[in-house]
Amino acid sequence: MRALSCVKVVAAQIIAVRNLITQAKMTLLTLEYKPSTRKRDFFMQIQRRTSNRRILRQMLFILLGTSLSGLALASSKNGFLLDAPLVHEREILQGGPPRDGIPSIDEPQFVDSDQAHFLHPSDRVLGVVFNGDTKAYPIKILNFHEIVNDSFGRHPVLVSYCPLCGTGMAFDALMNGQSYLFGVSGLLYNSDLLMYDRNSQSLWSQIEALAINGPMKGSRLQRIPLEHTTWQDWRSRYPATKVLSTQTGYWRDYGTSPYPGYSTSEHVYFPVANADKRYHPKELVLGVEIDGQVKAYPFTELDKLDQGQNHASSTQTLTDSINGKNYSIRYDAEHRTAQLKNSAEEVIPTVIVYWFAWIAFHPKTDVFVANP
Repeated sequence: MRALSCVKVVAAQIIAVRNLITQAKMTLLTLEYKPSTRKRDFFMQIQRRTSNRRILRQMLFILLGTSLSGLALASSKNGFLLDAPLVHEREILQGGPPRDGIPSIDEPQFVDSDQAHFLHPSDRVLGVVFNGDTKAYPIKILNFHEIVNDSFGRHPVLVSYCPLCGTGMAFDALMNGQSYLFGVSGLLYNSDLLMYDRNSQSLWSQIEALAINGPMKGSRLQRIPLEHTTWQDWRSRYPATKVLSTQTGYWRDYGTSPYPGYSTSEHVYFPVANADKRYHPKELVLGVEIDGQVKAYPFTELDKLDQGQNHASSTQTLTDSINGKNYSIRYDAEHRTAQLKNSAEEVIPTVIVYWFAWIAFHPKTDVFVANP
């Protein structure tokens, strides 16, 4: 009986020590440490952060076994604590603006298609048909905001655009019965937008649709089909579409681009993990990912398809097999857009993306090459 009592006491002490260590570690993780920080200044931060002598003592014990430079592995960027992210911390880069320095549109306003006088026929838009609604999001607006927190028939939807990768993607923002709101973190991974959700402060890779840091780490967003095309093309097929208004609540010159010449330049602003010179870095490709298999359809290759398929239209259709299943790729050379459908004629979520960005995330991708 006495032995059992001793075991309980020891177990309680072990739990207390573990809790103490956890509190000490959590306090350390909130500190801003950089290699240039003087040790004396860093220890002063520690003393100011806690008045509990036991926690302070435990923190010092932890530091005795940890180099200060090692604490940088749990540092923060743009106010986000990077705690064992799924990618190496050095690959998470600060793009320039702080968190929310590029403001998301949280209360989007829309106009009818015949009221969208600010759009020219060749202007690029992201088009979404979902839950009974049809909407267009002009790239000239998204260049300045990157994220729109919207709803389709009261169902929350996240519409995102990364100007550096040319990627427009839509996601279901309802997870586990809860609506999630997203913002622009100001951070990049492989030159791509890192979004964050305001519910948990987790960081999400746009192209991967994956939370790479924070409480939601490892979770994936469910993609919604989206088309990246011209206003002329979208309006001709969906004349009743609603259009995101320039009345965003922010003053921006939506008639100009903050990235002049970027889409045709070979220059990539930020380093990426993988590179491949088979195509121009900004070559548009249709990126497909189905059941773990990835494939790129470069537009320069699709341009080589037999023009004799339909002399009255710039649209061509290619049938291809992915993971043993047949899919059709509809390519419109005039409007520089493409989409993927399955055998049931259902549109499958894909992404139109710059070649450099696709290969950065998918170095082993299959690539469609037209027959000579």
